Amino acid sequence: MWDIISSEFAPASSVVSTPAALLRLLSALVLGAAIGIEREWRQKAAGLRTHILVSVAACLFVILGLEISALDFGTAGEQRNDPLRMIEAVTAGVAFLAAGMIFTSKGEVRNVTTGASLWLAGAVGLGCGTGRESLALMATLIVVAVLAMLRLVEKDKSGD
Repeated sequence: MWDIISSEFAPASSVVSTPAALLRLLSALVLGAAIGIEREWRQKAAGLRTHILVSVAACLFVILGLEISALDFGTAGEQRNDPLRMIEAVTAGVAFLAAGMIFTSKGEVRNVTTGASLWLAGAVGLGCGTGRESLALMATLIVVAVLAMLRLVEKDKSGD
């Protein structure tokens, strides 16, 4: 019985090795956290935990998509693997979550920046999931710098 259980946790073949998957998931965690820290510091509804969850989930979706596309679903002509569908699905899901963050109060639109940062955290997770951690890191650094610097330049608005 234990052999059957242990065999489930040790796949015979994998597109993304376990160490690579762990590195990608941890990269998504760290980079999602970097974006979330700024939102947390601003005391926004979607902060550190939410950004980490979105980024890691997006990363996991890509890794799972890569693994699923390698499974045998018939002959080569019968398989229809479209990696862009993974990106579209994550983007649509995160956009729905981000849109839920945006609301109007007393005629002012609020939390647009937080919604956009969630969308970006999803993209960062997708980048980590595809093994493009350096690209995800560059995007994270740029966005965190923009969020910090523009806050200094803009008038302090509580509606972001």
